[in-house]
Amino acid sequence: MKNIAILGTGQVGQKLAVGFLKNDYSVTFGTHHPDKTMEWQDPSLEGSKVLAYADAAKIGDLVVMALKGTAAESVVTEVISALQEKTVMDVTNPIADVPPVDGVLKFFTNLDESLMERLQNIAPQAHFVKAFNSVGNAHFINPQFGTTPSMFICGNDADAKKEIATIVRAFGWDVEDMGKATAARAIEPLCMLWCIPGLLHNEWMHAFKVLKK
Repeated sequence: MKNIAILGTGQVGQKLAVGFLKNDYSVTFGTHHPDKTMEWQDPSLEGSKVLAYADAAKIGDLVVMALKGTAAESVVTEVISALQEKTVMDVTNPIADVPPVDGVLKFFTNLDESLMERLQNIAPQAHFVKAFNSVGNAHFINPQFGTTPSMFICGNDADAKKEIATIVRAFGWDVEDMGKATAARAIEPLCMLWCIPGLLHNEWMHAFKVLKK
């Protein structure tokens, strides 16, 4: 049984953890404050192991970055030695700590870089794969849209992408492999697009679907 180290104990990390547990993985959470009492959103998470970021990453066979984008670079720097040659599923988005404008979130990156590329540059021996950043966490596991929605992934390592693709399919999604890490420059802004109906009209029940002929 593979152990998944989820760095981040918020709703995103917890939703993913539920999916991993349903698919026979074990889960360890990483946080800055492992002694803090956790508020678990799902009964299956009660009793979950919670360690410091570096300790969780060290024992994880696969690491998930489920953090605020503003914290991601410092956490990767903190755990860099534990990420060597590991697949790292990057769920982060570079959302700035400023209010949206007309429903459009503000990013602290630009279209010539992505947060995942920054993280990959910090830890070049890790195998980052972007996934689950372009939909709300309520839809992560077995999404119900009347059709199978598309999950966009990218990364530089083919084997790591295969590993993440297996997880994405097990969670109920079609996989759309967009290529190398540079594609995160296009995938990360899908978070902006997904959030606009929610921020403007409180409509959050949607996902992306690639139609092919």
